[in-house]
Amino acid sequence: MVQSNKISIQKTAHYYSVGKPTMQIKNFWIACHGYGQLAKNFIHKFESIEDGETFVVAPEGLSRFYWKGFSGDVGASWMTKEDRLDEIEDYAKYLQTIYDYFLPQLNKNVKITLFGFSQGCATQCRWLLKNFPLFHHLVLWAGVLPEDLDYLPHQDYFKSKTLSFVVGEKDEFLTEERLEKYLDFVENQQLHFDLIKFAGKHEVDRKVLQKLADDLKRIKLIEKP
Repeated sequence: MVQSNKISIQKTAHYYSVGKPTMQIKNFWIACHGYGQLAKNFIHKFESIEDGETFVVAPEGLSRFYWKGFSGDVGASWMTKEDRLDEIEDYAKYLQTIYDYFLPQLNKNVKITLFGFSQGCATQCRWLLKNFPLFHHLVLWAGVLPEDLDYLPHQDYFKSKTLSFVVGEKDEFLTEERLEKYLDFVENQQLHFDLIKFAGKHEVDRKVLQKLADDLKRIKLIEKP
């Protein structure tokens, strides 16, 4: 009889960063890329917000694959439907390890922004509702909240945070119909997101990102790390 088994192992994870972790850092970002991207390419989007007081870490999904056949361009994914709970457990531990490693190296009053693009949005949200790390701003860009999670019991966790949802008006994946359905779900979960639209597609626009980062810097902290 065939049996399904599993074992935990150590794995080398990769991440890229912009800025340096010092006590002079006022803004700490953890940015999760989308499906099929690599962190080494994704991190360049955040060079636009580097100002000597901002430190950005872009972890890379733990599963790499060839986009076409057996060679050529490589992408990374956070999870698939196969053994999904194990993959969620793995990347939640991974993100928590990144968080726990860098936070002690930064100013105690640092602002923490969790950023997800496309598939990275669900990645951030599942980590949040698994570990409940302290953060101040959540930015979901061109992606949605996982609808299989219940956010209603955690209103106190989210109420003091700034929640932003950014989407391009020509996004190929988030159509108007899907966006409307998604916003209804968010409202039913009693979460209050600032909706930001820009004239673009399924992409991180550097100028929009820079403006958002500047706006978040001006927000006064309600709670401190």
